[in-house]
Amino acid sequence: MKELLRTVDPVLVSWLTALLADAGIEAVVLDTYTSILEGSIGAIPRRLMVAEEDYAAARRILEETGHLAPD
Repeated sequence: MKELLRTVDPVLVSWLTALLADAGIEAVVLDTYTSILEGSIGAIPRRLMVAEEDYAAARRILEETGHLAPD
């Protein structure tokens, strides 16, 4: 698994996960429960992860939406 993005915005994570799913890319969100346990004050970001073989395509999608800067 490779990390695409870290954010404290749960709505953004949800939207990007759906966007990747529409492209046939399965994404996994890590640290959701830790973020909730700390009271959702935004101190612990959630990580959006994808399989290594999907990383390039997923990164391109996030770059096109403006949520990642090109390499």
